[in-house]
Amino acid sequence: MSKSNKQWLRRHVTDPYVRKAKEQGYRSRAAFKLLQLDEKEKFLRPGMSVLDLGAAPGGWSQVAAKKVGPAGHVVAIDLLEIAPISGVTVIRGDFREKLPQDVKADVVLSDLSPNLSGIRDVDQARSLELTEAAVDVCRKVLKPSGTFVTKAFHGGEFQALKVALGAAFAEVRVVKPGASRGESRETYFVCRQLSSA
Repeated sequence: MSKSNKQWLRRHVTDPYVRKAKEQGYRSRAAFKLLQLDEKEKFLRPGMSVLDLGAAPGGWSQVAAKKVGPAGHVVAIDLLEIAPISGVTVIRGDFREKLPQDVKADVVLSDLSPNLSGIRDVDQARSLELTEAAVDVCRKVLKPSGTFVTKAFHGGEFQALKVALGAAFAEVRVVKPGASRGESRETYFVCRQLSSA
């Protein structure tokens, strides 16, 4: 096992959010990122319709399903297989091709990540492409008063992404949840009120 793999495994095993995820029945530590984002920004409420892009393994969909309750609905899409989740409709495929036509979402969640190459600029460019595709999805399915939550990475393209999101939404906030590792360049945009342009 390589040194970097050993370091990742050691960090993963000692990660308090990994332990909490197991204890609370979440499929991934990422569930706590969404819980903390929602605690701060309050975008998930009972009865809402949520579209979760890049949903595997399903931690965000689990959180969303609990928050919207039985009166709400969550649709989860990913290229990877997602085991069934109560209250969630799971679609396997590329969200750019398999988007349900009848969805009108109150919230679009995007924790999308490209297959990482380890080359920072390449990975950031791929991530930016996915985010731009997710904004296109918002234009098709997000209600005008809805919220878009997306992951982003600090780096050369970060400011350009912020400007692009600012052109698409009336309000754009940058939020780094506590469950996002301190050394990670990962952060999140919470965007509200899609522009009609």
